[in-house]
Amino acid sequence: MSQVRAFLAIDLDDDLKPKINRIIKEFKQIDTRIKYVELTNLHLTLKFFGEIDTAGLELLEEKIAKVVSEFKPFDIKIKSCGAFPNNNHIKVIWVGIEDDSVIRDLHDKLDKEFSSLGFDKDKKFSTHLTIGRMKSAKNKNQVKSTIEEFSDVEIGEMTVGSIALKKSTLTPSGPIYEDIKVFEL
Repeated sequence: MSQVRAFLAIDLDDDLKPKINRIIKEFKQIDTRIKYVELTNLHLTLKFFGEIDTAGLELLEEKIAKVVSEFKPFDIKIKSCGAFPNNNHIKVIWVGIEDDSVIRDLHDKLDKEFSSLGFDKDKKFSTHLTIGRMKSAKNKNQVKSTIEEFSDVEIGEMTVGSIALKKSTLTPSGPIYEDIKVFEL
């Protein structure tokens, strides 16, 4: 039985990517080791499944379609910059979503359906777009001050009209994402 590394995501509108790229360029001026997410790969993860059997994809798609049918397209505002777990211990640098109640509702309903298929429920869901992963503490204070500088940055708004079940293929030059199926809201 073949397997696929899969996740469910909301893709970022292309017109917002240059604004996020300007933030990334600021971080790139710091002498530190950060692995940046390719602009083409920017997304908001709703659920990471890991390695799953391709035979189970149909069942997963049915659950997604069922939940998605309850939602209409909605607007989100992409704003702020921060770090996980926090600004003093930086592992992930992210851009946030303001007023994420509809995304949280969507996530929670999806998560409930996925748990009925045997997937673990997410312990803590956070609406964000990962822009980079910090690989060392070198010049951490400069990274921290750049995060704080962009803490209230306004990226823009977009309408979420679909979510995508994606395949992730890991390569030495970074992951390659392909849509398995797109679900219209």
